[in-house]
Amino acid sequence: MTACPSGVDYSKLIEATRAQIERNYPRSVFEKLYRRMIFATFPRPDRLRLMRIPLLVYQKSGLQSLVRGIGLLNLLPKKLRAMEALMPKLKSSEPTPELTAAQGAKRARVGLLLGCVQREFFPRVNAATARVLAAEGFEVVAPAEQPCCGALMVHAGEENGALKLARKTIDVFDRANVEFIITNAAGCGSNVKEYGHLLRDDPQYAARAKTFAAKCRDITEFLGEYPPRAQRHPMKLRVAYHDACHLQHAQGIRIPPRQLLAQIPGIDLLEIPEAAICCGSAGIYNLVQPDTATKLGDQKAELIAPLKPDIIATGNPGCLLQLQSSLARAGHNIPVVHTIQLLDASLLDRLSASRSASTSASSASLAVLSDSF
Repeated sequence: MTACPSGVDYSKLIEATRAQIERNYPRSVFEKLYRRMIFATFPRPDRLRLMRIPLLVYQKSGLQSLVRGIGLLNLLPKKLRAMEALMPKLKSSEPTPELTAAQGAKRARVGLLLGCVQREFFPRVNAATARVLAAEGFEVVAPAEQPCCGALMVHAGEENGALKLARKTIDVFDRANVEFIITNAAGCGSNVKEYGHLLRDDPQYAARAKTFAAKCRDITEFLGEYPPRAQRHPMKLRVAYHDACHLQHAQGIRIPPRQLLAQIPGIDLLEIPEAAICCGSAGIYNLVQPDTATKLGDQKAELIAPLKPDIIATGNPGCLLQLQSSLARAGHNIPVVHTIQLLDASLLDRLSASRSASTSASSASLAVLSDSF
């Protein structure tokens, strides 16, 4: 879509076509059950929360290493193997408060979209987002009752379920009485910005959806609209920035994340070659088309490795999982974090104590950031 010389916005055509495919295309019994499992789990934060316990046991008990080591995974269907390979390394949860007060004079009251996978598997990203917004003078409301925004379903052609979730999301944030709605997951952000189009035929929600969409901002986009207030402390790091497709193509946001990272003293920002090409995540694409997704991920890892970054930053949880898996498969132990986590660490200024016990500024910065991975 970005490359189209005529500027055709064909994403809407694709999503409408996907919905038609889901209504008419025959799938195998396994494929039907597999997709049903995905849509019964990933858009449901409550069910993802329950999954954390067995997944933590699987990872922490050594069972995961045993299963991988003796080749038991090879007995599973390819798509289930792909799902296991993308599993994030879980840590203790860090829930985001429903209300975070602004520091200093309040600039605005904003709502924070918590997401589904982000909320349960990357809760520290949401916590970091709220801290940064508060430090920059924004009161942050993160309603606990907010549902999935419907992004995964929209992008996979599950239209009816997506519409229901969109209506619920609008209702929740209307009650929160916020001036802006902040997203930190590229896929979610691209979806909520299209609520006006998604609900255009709903007489009760069409106008409200349009108003809601106009309030939505990606966190990097939003912070770029205001002069920085909180002090950025130095972080000596080589950072490779990865453009999430739903951020650079669907939302047209490329410059703000780079500007945000450039505000941190000591950051050496590295550009990944062929940045416009997908890493293979693409919503649930890496779960339903693992072969092609793996090829894209391996290609991205090959392009990143020669840069020798200390860390990789990106703006989407799917990209985080895909890059971590691809780099590990290629034997590269390079941490991948959300862009906002780097800024959060810089604002917290926990580096001085780490530097006293470290021989380099970069290792000190990484030691501090490890608390946020």
